[in-house]
Amino acid sequence: MRALVRETALAAQHLVLPLFVHEGDVATPIASMPGCARLPLAGIVLRAREAFDLGVPAVALFPALPDARKTPRGEEAVNREGLLQRTVRALKHELPALVVITDVALDPYSSDGHDGLVVDGRIDNDATLPLLAAMAVAQAEAGADVVAPSDMMDGRVRAIRTALDAAGHTGVGICSYCVKYASAFYGPFRDALDSAPRAGDKKTYQMDPANVREALREVALDAQEGADWLMVKPGLPYLDVISAVRAATPLPVAAYHVSGEYAMLKAAAANGWLDYDRCLLESLLALRRAGADVIFTYGAIDAARLLTKQR
Repeated sequence: MRALVRETALAAQHLVLPLFVHEGDVATPIASMPGCARLPLAGIVLRAREAFDLGVPAVALFPALPDARKTPRGEEAVNREGLLQRTVRALKHELPALVVITDVALDPYSSDGHDGLVVDGRIDNDATLPLLAAMAVAQAEAGADVVAPSDMMDGRVRAIRTALDAAGHTGVGICSYCVKYASAFYGPFRDALDSAPRAGDKKTYQMDPANVREALREVALDAQEGADWLMVKPGLPYLDVISAVRAATPLPVAAYHVSGEYAMLKAAAANGWLDYDRCLLESLLALRRAGADVIFTYGAIDAARLLTKQR
């Protein structure tokens, strides 16, 4: 009877597994994210297959590059033989039905560690847009199904949609990180990619955690510019924002259960303070209840296994 009247469903099909890829042949564990590692290309394919076999339909890729390949303008982002592009091609070859989502932002490729181009000590929004558009086209040409601009530059969704269409990639979707807060919960992610800003912070382009109405303005702008999905990041501290975004748009809403949220569960469980399995599923269910159609989570494989057992 409880199942008959349940209002919110959580299934593996709602999840996206973020993965960190690096060069080499050996996985490198990420100390601040227990259970996660920077994986070589072959390891990415194996991990993606494991998730896909459990019913997780999509992965999101993030490249961890050595400093030697990082430059102020992030030229490696458009290298056809670059790490990310090779990874996308390998995944689409081995798992054609897998949805491959790629991150569009300068910070993994930038020697400055910022999502936008730094000019004279400031982020130059307009000068960044052509770089992001070229990056999205390079990812689409490699086989990406969805490009996900996480940079928070104004106007980038229109620039990316225009560039994709002009290059013949009309079927490639855009998952816009339109509501991305300047959050303290990203710490482990920045450890994983070594992508922290070399100077300053990201508050000039990421949102103030105090603001909700601003989120709705961002939603309206990105939807008008051609976004296919709308992302709210982080997840649990912003359930009210997810709910407000869900009420404001008919577009699919994604939520990112970020590295800090995942790491807290792992740390508390390691100390015997929480049941990781139950708390993970409850956290993801809360994101769904707030209105998320899609959830990016490092616990996607764990959750999929647990949900399979519940069936």
